[in-house]
Amino acid sequence: MYHNKMVTAEEAVKLVKSHHSIFIHSAAAAPLSLIQALVDRADELEKVKINHIHVEGEIGYFDPKYSENFRVNNLFTGPNARQAVAEGRADYVPVFLSEVPLLFKRGILPIDVAFLQLSMPDKHGYCSFGTSVDVSISASKVAKVIIAEINHQMPRTFGDGIIHISQVDKIVEVNRPLPVHPIVIPNEVETIIGKYIAELVDDRATIQMGIGVIPDAALASLIHHKGLGVHSEMFSDMLMPLIESGVVTNEFKKKHRGSVVSSFVVGSKKLFDFIDDNPIIRMLDMEYVNNANVIRQNPKVTAINSAIEVDITGQVCSDSIGSKIYSGVGGQMDFIRGASLSEGGKPIIALPSTTSNGISRIVSFLKQGAGVVTTRAHVHFVVTEYGIANLYGQNLRTRATEMIKIAHPMHREQLEKEAYTFLKHI
Repeated sequence: MYHNKMVTAEEAVKLVKSHHSIFIHSAAAAPLSLIQALVDRADELEKVKINHIHVEGEIGYFDPKYSENFRVNNLFTGPNARQAVAEGRADYVPVFLSEVPLLFKRGILPIDVAFLQLSMPDKHGYCSFGTSVDVSISASKVAKVIIAEINHQMPRTFGDGIIHISQVDKIVEVNRPLPVHPIVIPNEVETIIGKYIAELVDDRATIQMGIGVIPDAALASLIHHKGLGVHSEMFSDMLMPLIESGVVTNEFKKKHRGSVVSSFVVGSKKLFDFIDDNPIIRMLDMEYVNNANVIRQNPKVTAINSAIEVDITGQVCSDSIGSKIYSGVGGQMDFIRGASLSEGGKPIIALPSTTSNGISRIVSFLKQGAGVVTTRAHVHFVVTEYGIANLYGQNLRTRATEMIKIAHPMHREQLEKEAYTFLKHI
């Protein structure tokens, strides 16, 4: 069965027709050979719709010359997609990651063809989704056609991301390293923020961390904690030392006790080797992992997420710089809400007080066009290198006072003036 389905990438993508809607496997699991073969067929295709969250690597269909052939719906906008979205050649769909599977299941985003990257089949004929189960498992279940790169170097992971070779229509076998993320060493400001976050994390807490250097800095500061658990949409290299040193034991979680629960990973080859055939790592469907009613059942859920800017009332912008789309809604709100409802939970938003150019990221008003990802009714803790602001249950005047305290000193006087003008009308 396996060998009868084996074809070249060029042959496989001939199943794609004009006006088809395609799903591309996420992050490091992006099937780059299939993507390149599809781009090489561009002259034969028009108005093919492509759907995905972030995908790693050089992605040819973002090139302006293919704007009439391919139209991309980004459910989360990664670095390689930002220019295309900014120039109007690609689109951004604001959606909670927990609800992306519903878009597929309800036919709001129909999928004709799914491009996947899978592990080699085991002796029973089952392949693993490896590094990315996320929304990809849901997309594969509704796709009319499945084309898979079977990669000798894709790790095999436990959990929901399993598919039998009989369900795959065409196979392209490859032996290629997965795209990796370099480990970024936190700078002084990020390290200080990480230490403040660590002060908020209780022993025996269940942690979630978003992507980026600040969540990584927080993980690095947790080395003396005890009995932590992990239930997170993703994780990267910085979690490994906490597992290996016994800080993360998962013994006090109520959901999947003893296991790290996640949905996708990005990082180094060392990380990919770590998750390969590792029984304590459970890679589960994003619809489940990011479900606030599931998250809240764990104790002391501490959600660590970053932001682009936060206003003095607590409104959090995380997906855009003004009207320019930068990333996506992602799972921030899923975990902010889940942590808030968890017994002893702590939702945390963390960011440097200024940009690299010295512009304040604590603001009186969000930039025109900025997207509010976390509302001021949902925010609890905001952390910068100048401290921790606890906004939960506080009125607008108190919030403004607390937020100005954690702004950069050179911006506080101006923020105080603007806050006075704003608040006197309330």
